[in-house]
Amino acid sequence: MRKIGVLTSGGDSPGMNAAVMSVARSAAMYGIPLIGIKRGYNGLLRKSANLKDDMQELTLELVLDIADDPGTYLRTARCLEFKEKKYQEKAVKTLKSMQIDGLVVIGGDGSFRGAQALCDLGVPCIGIPGTIDNDLPYTEMSLGYDTAVNVCVEAIRKIRATSRSHDRPAVVEVMGRHCGDIALTAAVSTGSEIVVVPEVPWTVEGVAMQLQRQLDRGNYRATIVVAEGCWESMAPFDLYNFLTSRGKPCYPEEPMSAVRFASVMKRMCGMVEARANVIGYVQRGAEPTARDSAFAFEAGNLAVRLLRDGISNQVIGMQKGKVFYMPIEKALKKERYFNRPLFDLVNSL
Repeated sequence: MRKIGVLTSGGDSPGMNAAVMSVARSAAMYGIPLIGIKRGYNGLLRKSANLKDDMQELTLELVLDIADDPGTYLRTARCLEFKEKKYQEKAVKTLKSMQIDGLVVIGGDGSFRGAQALCDLGVPCIGIPGTIDNDLPYTEMSLGYDTAVNVCVEAIRKIRATSRSHDRPAVVEVMGRHCGDIALTAAVSTGSEIVVVPEVPWTVEGVAMQLQRQLDRGNYRATIVVAEGCWESMAPFDLYNFLTSRGKPCYPEEPMSAVRFASVMKRMCGMVEARANVIGYVQRGAEPTARDSAFAFEAGNLAVRLLRDGISNQVIGMQKGKVFYMPIEKALKKERYFNRPLFDLVNSL
């Protein structure tokens, strides 16, 4: 290969920079120049007036300084145009003009679909899973997931300490989009009493009953961990009438949120107070854990070796603690497993 390109696409996640560093070190070992493509697939579409704003040669001197940094040095952005074939063909022309013969794509399922499209147009691509959500069914973990969980665990432990001090429950919202893995793992790791996820339909009244059981047992400091996408699987609930009839200001059609949910729990269970906490983007912006960094190191090296050996249209993942690869198309067709027995155990204790 004359050159290899690497890009980070979709949401940023801890470990992306470590993966770029590993790709750069491995490419250098094989004597292959590496080009960093900025802002995901947008860089391939040459949206900037200056080439240097879209692409950059990644030298070892540069990448060794970014390995432990959170976020992504190459920047990231979604690129809706890339779903259209004319833009995919434009990207291929860009790659050919830069003499880039292979591409490493670090991102989630949307990023992998873009890589598959490029493969269909003759550009060898290898995907590395980079998303805190852990919503790629073919792999046990994706870059950033372990870091995000650890950020949540640290935050929840501190919140629970305050809950114990004041004898009041807390609602803690974590990220994960449509996937409840972060919420479930964080709840298990912190001893939280209730967890609510998008994968399991639920009712506000049902959660209130769970919380009431904790209160009846004398546990006035229970923690409810909710995944940010759980509101999609919530049964219909008249939030406006419930709160306004109990003296809490609320606007018509206002959606449920962690703050509103805490207000509802407080009134349903007759508590003095229930506090809401949204952990938010600090889950994405933390330094990668050892586990994420180690996975990034192995995945980056494997990606370069596959391209060097003429193997493409593959994604790298982790199964039973070992790094492996499989076809992109097959990986995207896998059905995601959710640990329902563990979910039920958390909510039943």
